[in-house]
Amino acid sequence: MRKSILGAFALILSLNAFSQQNPVFSGNYADPEAIIYNNTYWIYPTYSAPYDEQIKFDAFSSKDLVTWTKHPNILDNKEVKWAKRAMWAPSVIENKGKYYFFFAANDVHPGELGGIGVAVADRPEGPYKDLLGKPLINDNINGAQPIDQYVFRDKDGTFYMYYGGWKHCNVVKLSDDFTKLLPFDDGSYYKEVTPKDYVEGPTMFIRNGKYYFMWSEGGWTGPEYKVAYAIADNPLGPFERIDTILEQDPEVATGAGHHSIIKVPNEDKYYIVYHRRPLGKTSAHDRVTCIEEMKFDKDGKILPVKMTFTGVKHPLK
Repeated sequence: MRKSILGAFALILSLNAFSQQNPVFSGNYADPEAIIYNNTYWIYPTYSAPYDEQIKFDAFSSKDLVTWTKHPNILDNKEVKWAKRAMWAPSVIENKGKYYFFFAANDVHPGELGGIGVAVADRPEGPYKDLLGKPLINDNINGAQPIDQYVFRDKDGTFYMYYGGWKHCNVVKLSDDFTKLLPFDDGSYYKEVTPKDYVEGPTMFIRNGKYYFMWSEGGWTGPEYKVAYAIADNPLGPFERIDTILEQDPEVATGAGHHSIIKVPNEDKYYIVYHRRPLGKTSAHDRVTCIEEMKFDKDGKILPVKMTFTGVKHPLK
């Protein structure tokens, strides 16, 4: 009898170890950038800690969005010599067999060294090497702090980068080796595309030929942090705010925001990967990474996302 009870208990533990759950992995991680590489889901988050401890990045990979493998210390400030603190909010993309990792560092203010950097690797898990030896964008342009970058490949192969804190958002064009900015047709290098109530954390995806631009609103340290969106006909907008689609839930968590989007290949299925603050937690750094399914109505509007503790599961084929 004792053996059967112990066996049943072990089975329960085993099932729980591989059950769907939010947060999807342990530890304080925020600003998750999610992408599919080589038939595998990847998440590249901020290590959520005091600024002077935010000097490294970890990555996580999964085949099913349930069981995750941690890849520790894929990039740190020993490699990025100009980064002293506050390494934030990765954006990642593959091009021509290389894997690129964009990040912000130093919580830079005007006149200081810091901003948006780029690293490169031969594999999704790194190790990543500083590509430029300096920030790609250091200056405060149009009032936008150079943080929270999101790199977007358009249908024609053009690379855009949306970025900006302090309630301003810019878009720039990138060379395909990600070493420099390219001018727009009018000769300018920066275009402000700030929608109403924007604070930070921009991201972009295309669905049915429409450009869905998303961002975070409110203060990242507080409970009211949330996600809103706009829809446009081109990547430069204009972006007219439509609605909030993710926000705090008194039964689940507060401070829900700074997200990214996964589209399952060959399916009209989308997931929102975001961070939130567990109930009872009040530290700015108590942020965890979660995933929910994101759905649309018949007109293409994004439906409100309900936060859960169960999350999602979707094996890649």
